[in-house]
Order: sequence, then structure tokens, then C-alpha cells
Amino acid sequence: MGSLPNTMRAQSQQQLDLEDSSRTERAQWLINSPEPPSLWQELVGTVKGSFTTHGRKHSSSSTKGKRAMCFFQGLFPILSWGRTYKASMFKDDLMAGLTLASLSIPQSIGYADIAKLGPQYGLYTSVVPPLIYALMGSSREIAIGPVAVVSMLLSSMVPSLVDPAVDPIGYTRLVFTVTFFAGTFQAIFGLFRLGFLVDFLSHAAIVGFMAGAAIVIGLQQLKGLFGLSHFTSKIDVVSVLTSVSKSVPHEWYPLNFVLGCSFLIFLLVARFIGRRNKKLFWFPAIAPLLSVILSTLIVYLTKADKHGVKIIKHIKGGLNPSSVHQLQFNSPHVAEAAKIGLIAAVVALTEAIAVGRSFASIKGYHLDGNKEMMAIGCMNIAGSLTSCYVATGSFSRTAVNFSAGCRTVVSNIVMSITVLLSLELFTRLLYYTPVAILASIILSALPGLIDINEAYKIWKVDKLDFLACLGAFVGVLFKSVEIGLLVAVTISFLKLLLHSIRPGVEQLGRLPRTDIFCEVDQYPMASKTPGLLTLRINSSLLCFANANFLRERITRLVTEEENGTEETAKDRVQILILDMTNVLNIDTSGILALEELHNNLVSQGIKLAIVNLRWQVIHKLKLSKLVEKIGGDWIFLTVAEAVDACLASKLATNI
Repeated sequence: MGSLPNTMRAQSQQQLDLEDSSRTERAQWLINSPEPPSLWQELVGTVKGSFTTHGRKHSSSSTKGKRAMCFFQGLFPILSWGRTYKASMFKDDLMAGLTLASLSIPQSIGYADIAKLGPQYGLYTSVVPPLIYALMGSSREIAIGPVAVVSMLLSSMVPSLVDPAVDPIGYTRLVFTVTFFAGTFQAIFGLFRLGFLVDFLSHAAIVGFMAGAAIVIGLQQLKGLFGLSHFTSKIDVVSVLTSVSKSVPHEWYPLNFVLGCSFLIFLLVARFIGRRNKKLFWFPAIAPLLSVILSTLIVYLTKADKHGVKIIKHIKGGLNPSSVHQLQFNSPHVAEAAKIGLIAAVVALTEAIAVGRSFASIKGYHLDGNKEMMAIGCMNIAGSLTSCYVATGSFSRTAVNFSAGCRTVVSNIVMSITVLLSLELFTRLLYYTPVAILASIILSALPGLIDINEAYKIWKVDKLDFLACLGAFVGVLFKSVEIGLLVAVTISFLKLLLHSIRPGVEQLGRLPRTDIFCEVDQYPMASKTPGLLTLRINSSLLCFANANFLRERITRLVTEEENGTEETAKDRVQILILDMTNVLNIDTSGILALEELHNNLVSQGIKLAIVNLRWQVIHKLKLSKLVEKIGGDWIFLTVAEAVDACLASKLATNI
């Protein structure tokens, strides 16, 4: 009978030895993990990923022809889905494309006016870029063409280099050059997977920027609505309202205002009807074209242009002329053109990707942002060579395209061909189209850019995000587009910097009846282990910006824990378990901070155990010999294993 306790004790010891062996083996998996890919390998893989389709990998016996097809399908998605395209799908795309063209034609003319270009350039931009996107883009619903915000951005920044009133040809050429640079930057972003650069323009900043831009664009339309000849070239609200107050008493023509406001009311009513009755989605889509046709007939039949009504007059028709020879790479303004191109590239990409992903999520498919950047970049490069300015995805036209039942980007091809036919056949019929109608069409599209509910939601959720939203709004409204974007990006970057340089360090405890360790502040029921202090670093990067802060913060938490448990030696901190699950990378400053922390703990008689070192982190710690200094026995795969090992008799008796 006396041998039974000894047998049980031996079995228990054997079980502990087995667990120790298993823990040691799992720790060795972590310590002996292979080297991570080098920076050059990651760069090459990134570029390859931009041109290949996701899915099953080919075997080693795959032919070069299959690899080439994979490459071209990645570059031109139409080669993948085009093989399964059916006639029934074309019927839906045809109706959607024609509906889209009825909205695109008048809007394109109006947006060209915002950009201070001839009306034909807006139509040109609705021809070539949609065709290129149809070949290279992966969104099925997005509608490509000129948009209000980018048009306003160009008209607010390019005139500071070349005045369109003094040198309209030079201004147009510079816009083409800016478009080329915008497309180049966009293609580079996609090629090297630099989409994170676009993300610096946060959602909150976009909400504020769009709202401010909508008000600025609306104020600019007062020139056409009142029929004014003299108007400020500045876009800030103070300058515009001052110009209007000075000009209206002397040169405004009431007929322009009456005509514009009448059709504005018609357009807003059509928009309201379309929202209330989804089956009448086509009514607000064709309302702008109906407005153009009716107002043109009214002016032509009543000779209203003889009584002060401003009209478009001549629109140059025909195919897009080549603009290769008009690109100004030797201009003294080429550096400024590149800067404007970069800003336009980011704004255009932000809008296009946001629009594309919104409708892709509704249809239940994934949109690759990097491939979208490639497609948008290539279409703008092609556009700059064919008399187009910066094009992107339009939310209002995409919504119409979606509601019209489009199945694929063939609807963009139909729209492009329709606009091209209009350029060939119908531009002369637009001679008597009143300018006030274009203003009313643009004004009717602006409410969709102002999202008060979203701004209120941002205020409730995150005050710093709301500050970025407000900064963008006020900057655009009272200064310029450039200042508004700069303020928004600066606030967003400062917020990011604040979280990076002062990351959280949280104490962990075990949830009852589990091996799960969570933050004790969030889960009060989590229990701490006497003699052990378990901390988690809530930062993806341990670097020069936060290394010293984290070291001091951890040291302070150890001191506070010891001061709070002085009554018994058993409760004194004997082992610090540092969970580095969230730390994805580390630099030399971070390694030095860990080494100093280890030395400081050793001087106090405290052991350091580190948990779940990520691939790059463990690799760099091995190269710096810090793993050897800490000891391989003190590296663990999970917090639960670290706690169990520290409580086991073999480790506990050695402290």
C-alpha cells in the first residue's frame, strides 16, 4: 500500500516531464524558424503579385504559355470573365450603359466647365478612360469619367501656374501633363502595392473634404446661375461670396436665374422620386439630359440668348485628338505639375476605390485595390495622350449604373461608344444650351457629397477623427483644396504618431476555467498569478519612436506591482512574462531597449520570459544574440505555456 503514493508521484513527475518536453519542442519550433524573406525578395514578390491572378498554382510542368496567360489575365481581367460572357448579360449591360450615357453627357460638359476646360474635354474623358478601364479594371459596377471634386482640384491649383483666361492653350496642355503624372503615380502605387499611401487620407478626412468641396463647387456655380461675366478665380468661400455680391447688382440677368432654378427644382424632384420609388431609377438618370434638351429648345425657339441668357455656343466634335505632342515635360512648371498630379492621383484613387469596394461588398465579391490602382493609372496615362483630363470612378453615376442592372464593365463600353457617337453627330445641337442648366445639373449632384449623418457618427465614435474631418472641411472651404488636404493628412498622421510613440502595455490574467489570457482591465474576472507579471505590448512595431517609452512603462509597471505586494515574499514579482504577439517587427533601438530591460530585471532578481515572437522579430533577436542572452528556455509559443512552465517545479525552484 505504501508504494501507491510513490507510484502516483512518479506518474505525476513523468507527466510533468512530458509536458516540459512538449513545451520545449514547441519553443524550438519558434526559435529555429527559417529566415524570413529579404527586402529584395518581398519587393520582387510584390511586383509579381500585381500581374498574377489568385488561385491554384501551376505545377512545375506548366508551360510558358499557361504562365503567360496567367500574367495577361492578371493584367487584363476581361480575358478571364469574357470567356463566360453571355448574350443575356449584354442586354442588361446595354440598358445600363445607355442610361449611364444619358447622365454622363451633361455631367461631363459641366465638370469640364468646373475644370476651366472646353466642354469637349469632359466628353473626351468619358470615352477613352472607360474603355481602358473595361480592359484592366476588376469592378463590375463602377462608372468611369470626370468627377466634380477632381475637376475643382485642377481648377484651383493649375491656374496658379498658367491663367486659363490669358493662355487657354497653355492651361489645357498643362492639365494634360498633370493627368499624365497622375496616371503614372497611380500605376506605380499599384505596381509596388503602395496602397497604404492612399490610406493616409482617412475616411474622416474624406468626409470633411467632400463636404467642403461640394460647398465650394456649389458656390462656383453661382457664376453660371446668375449669368455673370466677371468672377473671381479663387475658390475660397469668402472670395466667392465677395465676388458675387459685387457683380450681381451690375451684370446679372434674371432669365439665367429663372431658367437655372426652374430646372434645378425639376432635377431635385426627379432625384426625390427616384429615391422613393426604386422602379423609377431611370427618371433621375435621364433628367439631366431631358433638362439639356428642353432648355436648349426653349432658348432656340424664344431667342433667349439675345436677351442675356448665356449659352455654351460651339463644342468641338469628332474623335479624341492626340495630345502626345502637347505634354510639357520641358516646361518650367513641370515640378509643380508633378506635385499637382500626385495630389490628384491620391484623391482620384481614394474616391474610385471607395466607390468600387462599396458596390463590390453589396454584390459579394472582393476588389483588389492594387490592381484597381494599376487600371486607373493606365487609363489616365492613355487619357493624357488622347486629350482627356484626370478620370476616376463617380459615386453618383456608379449608383445609376448599379440601379440600372449592369452585370459587367461592358456598360462602360456602351456608355463610351454612346458618348463618342454624340461627339460625332450631336455636338452642333448643343450650341444653344444655356450655361445655367449646366450649373443646375452640377448643383443637383452635390447633395450626395455632403454626409452629415456620417460626420455626426465620426464625432460620436472618435473625436480625433472628427478633428481631421473638420480640418479638411474648414481648410477647403476657407483656404484651398491643397490646404484642406494638408490639414487633414497632418491631423491623421499626428493621431497615428501619437498611438505609435505611446502604445499601450496591458496586464493579462487567465479567464476562469480556460487557458485564455486577456487584459484584466477589460475582463475583471481574469485572475492574476502570484509571483508572475504578464504584460502585453499593444504595438505592431517596436522601434526608435517608442522603444524607450515602452521600456520605462514596463519597468514602472513592475515597480508598481512589487510595491503593491510587499506583504508576502511569495507575491513578489519573480518572473515577467512579456507577450509580443502584436509586435510584427523590431529595429535596433527596440532590440537595445529589450536588452536594457533584461539587464534591469536581472539586477532585481527577476527573470524575463518572452512569448510568441513573430517571424521578423525572432530572426533579428537571434542575429543580435539576445535570444542566447535571455535563454532559449525562456522563449515560449503561448502565454498559457509560459505561465505553466514558470509555475512548474523545475523552473520555480531555480529562481
